[in-house]
Amino acid sequence: MGYNILVCDDEKDIVDAIEIYLKSEGYNVYSAYDGLQALDVLKNNEIHLIIMDVMMPKLDGIAATSKIRADNNIPIIILSAKSEYTDKVLGLNVGADDYITKPFNAIELLARVKSNLRRYTSLGSMTIEEDVFTSGTIALNDKIKQVKVDNKIVNLTPNEYGILKLLIKNKDRVFSSNEIYEYVWDQPAYNVKKIISVHISNLREKLEINPREPDYIKSVYGMGYKIVGD
Repeated sequence: MGYNILVCDDEKDIVDAIEIYLKSEGYNVYSAYDGLQALDVLKNNEIHLIIMDVMMPKLDGIAATSKIRADNNIPIIILSAKSEYTDKVLGLNVGADDYITKPFNAIELLARVKSNLRRYTSLGSMTIEEDVFTSGTIALNDKIKQVKVDNKIVNLTPNEYGILKLLIKNKDRVFSSNEIYEYVWDQPAYNVKKIISVHISNLREKLEINPREPDYIKSVYGMGYKIVGD
């Protein structure tokens, strides 16, 4: 399948360079130069992944990501300058799946794209051992890739789903941030604590009655995260 990737950056040279990298791997590329254009492209085309710059005119990447996440779970990779740590955190908080810092190299970019597409198209490609996993009021049905809390469907991104599945299949086992990243993102972990902590925070917001005092997804100080057994 030829995946359709939307590249959005107000610097045309960057869009052109990314387009060359992606087309060399057989991807179809759509271009946009601000957040509003990105929303238009998304509305009128079937897009499978978005690479989104943060700093753009009219509608910046953070606002655009937030709008897209309101009703669409396709993978979003944020592009940010190396020094703009806050941008990465903001991007993850509003629903981005991953980020790449500028300047980036083609190998890293393509690895991130491939990894995020693989998770999106298969929601993890993890071996199905059973269909339904539960913890308290949380139920994950892996056959139909659906999560419910109190019998109400909860909308998760592919990464959130992957993390929840890893934890809920292995109740009471503690996973480090690196282990979670390597399992769910399927690539080596490097400096990923913030990425994982933001995704865990987002999961708690969606699954817990009181996200600040979670009943299910627990932090184990200095070690990582776990889901408690029933």
